[in-house]
This record gives sequence, structure tokens and C-alpha cells, in this order.
Amino acid sequence: MAERILMIDDDDRLAGMVSDYLGGAGFRVTVAGTGRDGEAQLKRETFDAVILDLMLPDADGLDLCRRLRGSSDVPILMLTARGEPMDRVVGLELGADDYLAKPFEPRELQARLRAILRRKGGTAAKADVLRFGRLEIDKGARVVRIDGEERAITSYQFAILLALAERAGRVLSRDALMDVLKGEKLEAFDRSVDVHISRIRAAIEDDPKKPRRILTLRGTGYVFARDQDR
Repeated sequence: MAERILMIDDDDRLAGMVSDYLGGAGFRVTVAGTGRDGEAQLKRETFDAVILDLMLPDADGLDLCRRLRGSSDVPILMLTARGEPMDRVVGLELGADDYLAKPFEPRELQARLRAILRRKGGTAAKADVLRFGRLEIDKGARVVRIDGEERAITSYQFAILLALAERAGRVLSRDALMDVLKGEKLEAFDRSVDVHISRIRAAIEDDPKKPRRILTLRGTGYVFARDQDR
């Protein structure tokens, strides 16, 4: 699963360039143009790392770094035109994981991001946990959480949810789901999948009658919607 990066920077041109470059390298980049928007994004969604500009229109990047570090251990890479050694020292002391001065080479930014992700556990440590906004699917523990609160589903329902989430954005027919779940203790009747989907929705959706995460394509199958703020 692609690592999610939040870039907090008001330079639209730079943010677009970084998004395109990192997107081509397999990252998923979300851009926030202000400190307020960045903090709001972090409250709504889970990110693997933050690229933080120190010079924002509504906030001092050092203060924002301190606030972020007070509530989260997400890796922070400071990106700024202020390249004085003391700025770097203060930023690192406040909890930033690395510091890159503008102008910079995109390849160096990518290399530094991958380095801090490795140090923090990165892909290897997160491989057993899938996160989609408020939804967390812990493959190791085989549990599902919303906002950190565990939701009750059966082992078979967990297997269905995981199969859909690992193929987010792809439509899976009932037959395809049954094929993916070979090796699980399957309940053989086709309609049983519908029943279990209904119970999964009851566990993870705000309104199971109007699902936003697991969608039905009539006559085709089911699709797990990746990009939701929940």
C-alpha cells in the first residue's frame, strides 16, 4: 500500500511539482496550503509522514511542528527557505525528523523521506495495518477499529473486509471474493456474502443504509472506496 504524505506548504507551484514527483515514486500526496488546513487534515486522516514548510501564511512552522509532535509521532520533514544552522537545530530539537533547505533536488527529498520512514518503521512496520481515514484494519491482530475503537466482526467478515480493502477501488464479484478467500472457512452459499457485507457495514459505516466505504455495484459486485474522510 502506498505511503501517504501530507505536504503543508503555501507554494502551489512547488507543491504541485513535489506531488507529481512523489506520486510517480509511489507515494500518495495530500497538500494543505495553511497550517490550519494541515492540522485539520491530520485530525481527519492518517499519514505516514509530513513535509512541513516553516514559513506559512497563518502559522510559524516551528510552533506548528511543536504542536504536531505533542499529539502525534508522525515523521516530520521540514522544508524551508530558512537554511540557517540555528533554524535546523531548533527544528530538530522540537521534534522534526529531518530538515531540507530550499531549493532542493526532488530525488534528495524522496531519499530523505524514505530514510525517515525506515527509521520510524516505515512500510515494514505498517504493512500489517491498513488505514483509510478513521478506519484501521489490523491484519496482525485481525481486528477492525474506527477512531481507535475496536468494532465487533467475525473472522470470516474480517477476511471479506480485508480482501476488499487490499483491492481498494477494484470491483469484486461474489465469485471473485470467494476465490480470493480460498483457505478461509467459507460459507458456501453465494447470498451469504451479501449477509456478511451487511454486517460489516453495520460495524464500520456511520449509516449502514447509505454506505460510503463498501459500495454495491448492482449486478456486478462490491468495491471498497479508498478516498473517504472517514
